[in-house]
Amino acid sequence: MSYIEKGSKEFKKANAALFAGGFSTFAVLYSTQPLLPYLSKEFNISPATASLSLSVTTISLAISLLIVGSLSEALGRKSVMSFSMFSASILAMLTALTPSFHYLIVLRILQGFVLSGLSAIAMAYLGEEIEEKSLGIAMGMFISGNSLGGMFGRITIGIFTDLFNWRIALFSIGILSLISSILFFILLPPSKHFSPRTLDMKKLTKSMLSHLKNSNLLCLFILGFLLLGSLVSLYNYIGFQLIAPPYSLSPTIVSFIFVLYLCGTFSSTWMGHLADNYGKQKILRIALFIMLAGIGITLTKNLALKILGIALLTFGFFGGHSIASSWVGHLATHDKAQASSLYLFFYYIGSSVGGTSAGTFWTNYGWVGVVGIIVTFIVVAFIVSSKLPKDIVIDNKDKNSCTQ
Repeated sequence: MSYIEKGSKEFKKANAALFAGGFSTFAVLYSTQPLLPYLSKEFNISPATASLSLSVTTISLAISLLIVGSLSEALGRKSVMSFSMFSASILAMLTALTPSFHYLIVLRILQGFVLSGLSAIAMAYLGEEIEEKSLGIAMGMFISGNSLGGMFGRITIGIFTDLFNWRIALFSIGILSLISSILFFILLPPSKHFSPRTLDMKKLTKSMLSHLKNSNLLCLFILGFLLLGSLVSLYNYIGFQLIAPPYSLSPTIVSFIFVLYLCGTFSSTWMGHLADNYGKQKILRIALFIMLAGIGITLTKNLALKILGIALLTFGFFGGHSIASSWVGHLATHDKAQASSLYLFFYYIGSSVGGTSAGTFWTNYGWVGVVGIIVTFIVVAFIVSSKLPKDIVIDNKDKNSCTQ
């Protein structure tokens, strides 16, 4: 059976469906991020504790990715992804009704578990169904949906919180997610290159360990951790700085900071295309340099320059993530969904670790402390990226050397 080719009707439908899926997933996943200052105030908790409303979701997502990715090898791709999206939509609406912060945490943990259904499988679906020469741009489109969902969801939260309250804001995200779920189910072409297998946990565990022993893949897993840890550390606490003097911005205005995710919508596709043509390592390191320049600029007190710095870091992040995530699909010669799940496991653990630990740095050192932990993450990412080969030959031979 032929693969889905760029320009075909199926290619457009698959991209549109996974764009909607990525849009919904990130809108729900990060729905509490713009609310951290308000959750902190309403429930009388510290900024670091408030950030748990995001961190517990990404932790549960990360853990369940390892399970769901394996289950999809037996149960199929589209059915698991569709169930994930509809369940996440219902839970998103329920979070708006939570009577306390503890109940909110429980619901957010459940959200993380069900959101893993799309996140674990989408990259594997693309790797199996899309022709290899178009995989970079297809992955870029999926990640563009992530960035737009993250942006639009946060802006919606900010506006509805200003106009009504944070509960109505969260409920609106649930409705938006439900609409995206319906579009996803209608548009996504069925898998043609997926062969279901009997679930064998012993074999799957052995397969997972083989991915972790592949040092090229391990480098990419670590990069995922560092990339998202940097981005979440920035966006978790920039709101605290901007609503306080000397800026004293309103929730609506602060939420429009997330318009900068449009930079990611462009860079994920564009840098994915550049990586396909000029080499993944080279473009990845350029993306990291852009991130480093961006976070440095945020130290200025000038609001316009600070926003420019946030834009640059966002641009670099989405470009880097697009390259690293598609690279996993190239390197994994078996159990691609499981390899993708491992990448995303490290990726979302980075969100949890970075997002919460940066809260301690914010409390003790202010914005300089947050910048310090992000710079550390990016510098380590440079070191890890240098261990990846400049060119990778995609075949079935051993690819285990991470050193040049």
